[in-house]
Amino acid sequence: MKQRLLLAGAGHAHLGVLESLARKPVADADVTLVSPFPRQVYSGMLPGWIAGHYDLDQCVVRLATLAARAGVQVQLAHVARLDLATRTAYTEAAEPIAFDLLSIDTGPVIETAAIAGLAEHAIALRPIESLIGQWQRLLAHLADTHEPNTLTIIGGGAGGVELALAFVFRAQSGLPLRVQLVAGHAGILPSFPLVVRERLTRQLQLRGVRLISDDAVEVTRHTVLLADGGELTTQATIAAIGAAAAEWPRASGLATDESGFIAVNDRLQSTSHPFVFAAGDCATMLEHPCPKSGVYAVRAGPPLARNLRRALKGRSPDPYVPQRRALYLLSAGDRYAVASWGDWSVEGSWVWKWKDQIDRRFMARFADRIPAMPPGTAFCG
Repeated sequence: MKQRLLLAGAGHAHLGVLESLARKPVADADVTLVSPFPRQVYSGMLPGWIAGHYDLDQCVVRLATLAARAGVQVQLAHVARLDLATRTAYTEAAEPIAFDLLSIDTGPVIETAAIAGLAEHAIALRPIESLIGQWQRLLAHLADTHEPNTLTIIGGGAGGVELALAFVFRAQSGLPLRVQLVAGHAGILPSFPLVVRERLTRQLQLRGVRLISDDAVEVTRHTVLLADGGELTTQATIAAIGAAAAEWPRASGLATDESGFIAVNDRLQSTSHPFVFAAGDCATMLEHPCPKSGVYAVRAGPPLARNLRRALKGRSPDPYVPQRRALYLLSAGDRYAVASWGDWSVEGSWVWKWKDQIDRRFMARFADRIPAMPPGTAFCG
């Protein structure tokens, strides 16, 4: 009887699994991918698309095409809960999907309850598909008006900073758009070295982004209220407040860390249910905790693919130790970027070209014809 492998979510680690299966399909296994969208947007190129450097098609992986080459069935749905006793996943429509092995890479969510009114009046960074649709509608509106509009981004992490710089660069093409970034009392990029924070602060200032070092406490349709009592006028608000854990893994009985992310060991297995694997931003490796970042999610793809193959054959998975440092390449709106590796940092147009080459090479892995990749090829975002 064939083993049933269910891939829940099409995050960056699962793209690596699909790529592996496309190169070498597994025998005696039925593999199903469950994803709410027919394509996966590559987050590393999203700011470049907003800025106008890429067409949207250059930034997405068509899941049906990749899955067909991998011999994987695709079901457009969202996994909403698990029955771990019977090894059954249920979609939001309560449709059951039986499995023998489960791998979860659904990514994080935006904790909209963290700020009053955020869920009702802000555009969440995730799911990215929602952000894309809202930005396209805002573009259409801006093209038909001469009245100035203010776009407010809440969140001073890498995502918020890159989005702010991308939006303000796009506005230079004649859009009546002002951009302001509410970064919080900690300022921008609190987890990055000081030199990187200084470089990106300077870029925000040079490019005309209004930077507010205060916390947002409430969002209404046209205002953002601040902790110090200030009030910002806004026509649109984007929530980029960082990664939070979805509720359904913990509610289903999977072990989680204190923040609700799926707890996995160094073999990317659930610490409570070894027939469940998880990788990417929805999971925490307890022995080797990593930042919630696409860099580490992509790196987890190959070891996850290997261990799923081993588990399907009844063999013990291999341990995986993620890299201690990661290269970050942060775009600054136009064809300019800042690089960070530990305390080392550089910036310039040549850094953007470096990032562009890496991003295009990453996307080429999922093209209609999968080229052979040199050993050690990896993503930087």
